[in-house]
Amino acid sequence: TYEKVCRYIARESESVVVSVEYRLAPEHKYPAAYEDCLNATLHFMRNIEHYGVDPARIIVSGDSAGGNLAAAVSQTLASRSDLPKLRAQILIYPGLQALDFNLPSYHQNRAVPLLLRERAAFFALQYLNGDAAHVEEVLEGSHIPADVKLKYRKWVSAD
Repeated sequence: TYEKVCRYIARESESVVVSVEYRLAPEHKYPAAYEDCLNATLHFMRNIEHYGVDPARIIVSGDSAGGNLAAAVSQTLASRSDLPKLRAQILIYPGLQALDFNLPSYHQNRAVPLLLRERAAFFALQYLNGDAAHVEEVLEGSHIPADVKLKYRKWVSAD
């Protein structure tokens, strides 16, 4: 589904684009997709001479769930001294947190197609454990213990 977009990006940016077809939820639960993306990125980086790519120009990118995966891969690779450093990560409407679906951005965009607030919670549950039976609890915020909310309030809050 992304072949045309990848070809466009490659052509317009004069770059090599590697698009990873990772396993999808709910058939393949977390961490399957992450492992696929990490393994593909590691393979590419370890064999960069074969692809004729400047190791100083590697960027990891993704949209939606792929944005989440790109962020996770970037974090994993950040401390690796045996591989080239990533030049950047480009995250396009990434799903980066499932702690609080009541933040202002979720309410402001709750009815904006394509990814409605309820669908975002549904897909987060599908990705994490393949079961969206508790979507109402997630939307209410009762899926996270109070001590965990307190611990992460600095990073996940309206402030």
